[in-house]
Amino acid sequence: MKRDKPKYRQIIDAAVVVIAENGYHQAQVSKIAKQAGVADGTIYLYFKGKEDILIQVFKEKMSVFVENLKDILQEDGSATDKLYKMVENHFRVLYSDKLLAIVTQLELRQSNKELRYKINEVLKEYLSLLDEILIKGMKNGEFDEGMDLRLARQMVFGTIDETITTWVMNDQKYNLMELAPKVYKLLLNGMRA
Repeated sequence: MKRDKPKYRQIIDAAVVVIAENGYHQAQVSKIAKQAGVADGTIYLYFKGKEDILIQVFKEKMSVFVENLKDILQEDGSATDKLYKMVENHFRVLYSDKLLAIVTQLELRQSNKELRYKINEVLKEYLSLLDEILIKGMKNGEFDEGMDLRLARQMVFGTIDETITTWVMNDQKYNLMELAPKVYKLLLNGMRA
């Protein structure tokens, strides 16, 4: 599909607003088009339909997490430092875009099994970068060298994810960023060598 980048981004950003405000199932393509300031038919020049829009929203927005984590991995520092920066970054991205937090934490989970599978495919790169942090920590003695990598990954991502979901479900009434060091400390205590 031909993609004019500014218009594509305009539609992606509009989709986040419409899905967050109306829910995925009530977010008609016409509402997304109206929010984006384009004709309904224009959406189909860029996307196959509403499901494709949701997948592309997640791909586009997840790329921010991936790129930030790649930058963190390039920095000097211990695995524990990188783990803290990863937790803080994940919280910061969603704290600074509350509508995106609603979409990622609530609306994506209400989609069908096939759609969730496609979304999980997008997550794989992010989780493999998390594995790099965990493996480095295991090799250099910061984390328990005998810990189960898969289980540690689930523990880290699951804790971050559930903490953010709870914040969203509580109408984002408290400062999510204040929880980042607390989550990090709990995770670190569970993995320390």
